[in-house]
Amino acid sequence: MDSERRLGGGGRPKRAAALRYRAGEDAAPRVVATGSGKLAERIIEIAREAGVPVREDAALVDALSQLELGAEIPPELYAAVAELLVWAYGLDVSLRSPEDR
Repeated sequence: MDSERRLGGGGRPKRAAALRYRAGEDAAPRVVATGSGKLAERIIEIAREAGVPVREDAALVDALSQLELGAEIPPELYAAVAELLVWAYGLDVSLRSPEDR
């Protein structure tokens, strides 16, 4: 997911965060990358090259960027991340479990 905001005519660098969730292994999604500027652009580029959906959500990127790398998302972010996962799984049938295909 990525975020870009413009404030007062100036610009804030693009920011990005990446999550990983392995059903059956992870209790909750984990933050695997965060960055701004060129690093954010590279995170987004890698995601797109891998076929991972990219979505803009500035508030969620801000919250995820406060977490340590490898950290599970806290319960207060479950609803926002669940919405993101539903969106991503809806885009790509290959991400769905075999029972849901």
